[in-house]
Amino acid sequence: MAVHPDNPPEVTREQAEDAVRTLLRWAGDDPGREGLQDTPKRVVKAYREWFSGYALDPDEYLARTFEEVEGYDEMIVLRDIEYESHCEHHMAPIIGRVHVGYLPRGKVVGISKLARVVDAYAKRFQVQEKMTAQIAGCIQRALAPHGVGVVVEGAHECMTTRGVHKRGVSMITSTMLGSFREDARTRAEFLRFIEASGARR
Repeated sequence: MAVHPDNPPEVTREQAEDAVRTLLRWAGDDPGREGLQDTPKRVVKAYREWFSGYALDPDEYLARTFEEVEGYDEMIVLRDIEYESHCEHHMAPIIGRVHVGYLPRGKVVGISKLARVVDAYAKRFQVQEKMTAQIAGCIQRALAPHGVGVVVEGAHECMTTRGVHKRGVSMITSTMLGSFREDARTRAEFLRFIEASGARR
């Protein structure tokens, strides 16, 4: 099991629920009224799901690889991996898609494992740029491919529901490693796959 990098002290469920009650009071409401009595329990349960990535080790998902691929050495792309995350600055949702590609060097991994790696990093407090680099780094460590490309699209509720209140805005980040960074043709092929994905939506 992965450990939160800052090793925070253990917090009990009761303490977490009390914290939610405090926020409800701070917002101006009464946590004791009928409609809010069970809200702390629901929020704590939701947090267990939203931030389950802290209990996961993404590298473990890619530990099992396959080498019997008949010499296949062309690009592998998994696109439109939906994710839900939360920004670490305002704890507001980030919702979007991830596109992952790699050029294998003798071994591949089950595609569902790539989606699990995305979830393991997304289900934490995140900065999109960091999450993009984390996903690419994990694939690079596990598979040692010729190259890795990761593109992340995200709609950030911290700027649509507060602050500048701009809707319909999405942020795009990318990390290119190995041949995806060094070879323009490899990078262009990967981006063409992603453009084809966008045309379908």
